[in-house]
Amino acid sequence: MGVTAAFIFAAQMVNFPIAAGTSGHLGGGVLAALLLGPWAGTLVMTAVLVVQALLFQDGGITALGANVLNMGVLGCLLGFVVYRLLHRLLAGTRGALASAFVTAWLMVVLSSSLAAIQIALSGTIPLRLVLPAMAGVHALIGIGEGLITTAALAFLLRVRKDLVHPQCRPFVRRPAEQAA
Repeated sequence: MGVTAAFIFAAQMVNFPIAAGTSGHLGGGVLAALLLGPWAGTLVMTAVLVVQALLFQDGGITALGANVLNMGVLGCLLGFVVYRLLHRLLAGTRGALASAFVTAWLMVVLSSSLAAIQIALSGTIPLRLVLPAMAGVHALIGIGEGLITTAALAFLLRVRKDLVHPQCRPFVRRPAEQAA
């Protein structure tokens, strides 16, 4: 858990300024869920976000709940479910890696869209400005997150498969399942 938290913490500290007064960074929730499972992944994401808010004023105390919801809960819990659904369709190691990429990209876009809605609800920036700014740029950031998540998963599957959550490891369909 500690190594996963440290990696995600470091990756999240790199921020990219984007339009309409917002910024973007890697999330890490899907990677945490793939390695630790959805519940432990959410705990790790929450710990990372709390440390960032308290020690580095990154994200801020008042936005901590929203950040935990957007990156921790959505990224880990929904990300785990989406990955498992995709991986059922795409078996094998390639299927696992493709599922990880798509899930990581999707969770970045969904998390940023939810953050945009929260920003608009606060009355800070109108939704018509902040949603395209956040979702559009995060669609690009999501490609980077997908690549990093996929690369980390591929590496661990090759050298230490035991570090990947059992439900997220590649599987091969039996002949009877392929016919169905």
